[in-house]
Amino acid sequence: MKFGKVDDPTLINFELPVDHADTSNVLSKYPKLKNPEFRIGYPTWNKQKLPIYPKGIKDELPFYSKQFNCIELNATYYRIYPPENFIKWYDKTPADFKFYPKISQSISQYGRLKDVDRKVDEFLLGVEQLKEKLGMVFLQLPQSFSPNEMDKLIAFVKYWPKQFPLGIEFRHEQWFANENIFEEINELLASNNMCNLITDTAGRRDLAHMRLTNPHPFIRFTGANHPVDFSRLDDWFERIKQWISQGVQSINFMVHQNAEQESVLLANYLIKKLNAELGYDLNVFAKAEQGELF
Repeated sequence: MKFGKVDDPTLINFELPVDHADTSNVLSKYPKLKNPEFRIGYPTWNKQKLPIYPKGIKDELPFYSKQFNCIELNATYYRIYPPENFIKWYDKTPADFKFYPKISQSISQYGRLKDVDRKVDEFLLGVEQLKEKLGMVFLQLPQSFSPNEMDKLIAFVKYWPKQFPLGIEFRHEQWFANENIFEEINELLASNNMCNLITDTAGRRDLAHMRLTNPHPFIRFTGANHPVDFSRLDDWFERIKQWISQGVQSINFMVHQNAEQESVLLANYLIKKLNAELGYDLNVFAKAEQGELF
């Protein structure tokens, strides 16, 4: 994930901002759970990008889905898959596995949310085959998609079928720089029970906005290929504990890294803390422990 990459991570202040004032208000409406559902995964199961598989393996998904409890399904960004593909993915994975499909670029990038109803319907025809294994669909807006196109965003949100959980990642700086606009999009998402994705990446600290619009935060953590990544995960662990004490109902945490095998080491680091200190029973991928990060 090259978006937000910097040449020297030591020059970046990675400290997480304090929560937006409305985050605690959102969480206070829900019961406090001892161990809310925690999903942690990666953007691919492809062995060329995630070299964690036994030698000679041909079908990676069944193996991946027994080691990790979810996948950020970036493949769906590049093409709209027919329902048969989703059915195959469903059948190959355990009952407790979740998929987080990324909305096709034909809708977000090329269509820019305008006159895309037919494309959305076609996309969701496949997604609905995931049934209970659907975690959350997410829409990544182009960096050039600015508040000047707010009308398209509003129309898209209103059209979106609410039985499909949706998160949106905003990238244009003006969504965050203008306080009134930022509040407007958060109210739009909150009123439709949608998630404002939090992206923790080196070069765009404004995307770590810490404003929850529902009790199901979706975090995209991008490693900086530097030891600072471990202290960043320590900070996330503390924030997760805070959210649990306030009423978060589930947490969706996707780990990105330029060298994807390193993303497994980072995820394992967070998983071990969750298991040891909060009583989770998330799988630690043993093979990744054989290597060293950086």
